[in-house]
Amino acid sequence: MKDKKIQVENLYEDGELWVQNLGDKTIHAKRMNGKFRNLKWLAIVVWVPFFMGPYFTWNDKQAILFDIDNRQYHLFNITIFPQDIWMLTMVLLFLSILLAIMTAVLGRIFCGYFCFQTIWTDIFTKIEQWVEGTPVQRLKLDKEPVSFNKLRLKLVKHSIWIAIALFSGVTWMLYFGVTWTDYVKGEITSTTMVITAIISFGAYVFAGFMREQTCLWICPYARIQGAMIDEQSILPTYDYYRGERRGRLKKGKFVKGFGDCIDCHQCVAVCPTGVDIRKGQEYGCITCGLCIDACDLVMEKVGKSKGLICYTSLAEMKSNKPVKVFYKRPRVIIYASVLFLALSILVYGILNLVPMDLKVLHDRQPLFVQLSDGSIRNKYELKVMNKTDKIMPISISFSSKIKNLKSKKSFKTVMIPSGNVKSIYVYLIALESDVGSDNNVIFVVKSEQVTLEYKTLFFTSKSM
Repeated sequence: MKDKKIQVENLYEDGELWVQNLGDKTIHAKRMNGKFRNLKWLAIVVWVPFFMGPYFTWNDKQAILFDIDNRQYHLFNITIFPQDIWMLTMVLLFLSILLAIMTAVLGRIFCGYFCFQTIWTDIFTKIEQWVEGTPVQRLKLDKEPVSFNKLRLKLVKHSIWIAIALFSGVTWMLYFGVTWTDYVKGEITSTTMVITAIISFGAYVFAGFMREQTCLWICPYARIQGAMIDEQSILPTYDYYRGERRGRLKKGKFVKGFGDCIDCHQCVAVCPTGVDIRKGQEYGCITCGLCIDACDLVMEKVGKSKGLICYTSLAEMKSNKPVKVFYKRPRVIIYASVLFLALSILVYGILNLVPMDLKVLHDRQPLFVQLSDGSIRNKYELKVMNKTDKIMPISISFSSKIKNLKSKKSFKTVMIPSGNVKSIYVYLIALESDVGSDNNVIFVVKSEQVTLEYKTLFFTSKSM
């Protein structure tokens, strides 16, 4: 018991340092062990593919490559052209609705565990702790006058931060066909250099200096997430009825009439955005659960049951109602329906990507020309796009119920360069007397991979 008293008293030693963040000071959050702290470290794994992605190859090519120059976007065996960019809309819709569902069920769990701002800030502040020490030591160091030791520590910290920021910026550009060799040899364009600098500078400033300010004042999601949650959303919640009236221990013992909260401020100390969860939900809370870890450790030390701060819903905490299963909540059902729709369209689009695209434009000025022998001629422009990464030979033919319909020239094999659109002009001729009520013409374009058809019309004076 004696040891417990000492540890609790230690909690009060720097307790006055930890007050609610009003946005006017840099947060130096404490790090305390716990299951949610471990989950946050584990969540970093989500971003590992970002750094490994540029080095994967598929069919002897970079697996994920955004080839801006040739307007081709390669995702393993799939090549997407600007004509298929509508799928990006489905991807964005899917991700935004997925975020809405996560928020409705578990609050800002994306911010707490998976957002790049949170992850980078966590890494940057961990490095800061390795170099400059604990939060209390860092606060003291910031207030110290300039000295050789202070400059040395700051130089080491900022050098590592800049290295990570540059690594992040260069990794991003590797997805656009730039290589490390290009950077080493100085063979990058000015555009590449500027974009790399902007991304690196952004990572350095936002993760190193702005930190929680980004979440509080810049991120728009923090402002709108309140509209996505309701009393059934599961969030880190302070048990007001159990904790109040809060008060400090006296000589290691609880004072009669006080609740379980011993007012040690450790829940505020570990919060990366400086929120005091005991004052209720704030938009600055990123629902990371670190306050739960801190409170559970303190409760364990003072001999109280854990859970003074816990993940629960407002309905359960206030009215003691059980948490409604998420798939029975109308809000979640609506979000899930839109999510499923976007995913279905996206999957359909990917499964039906064809290696070639065909469009046929009928000449409109004039629609037809009457030749000297009395026959009628129609002009068509066939636009054929090769969506593969190789030259594509194609053959052209047509079918129609119009008698004696013929082409002015015989069709030959046409070579379409990779990623290009080629226009092929076709002139069809027929006697007006041979054109019946069915004046449809079907063009057929064949390649080794696919056969496409396009239906159009043959116009005469009777069609007008």
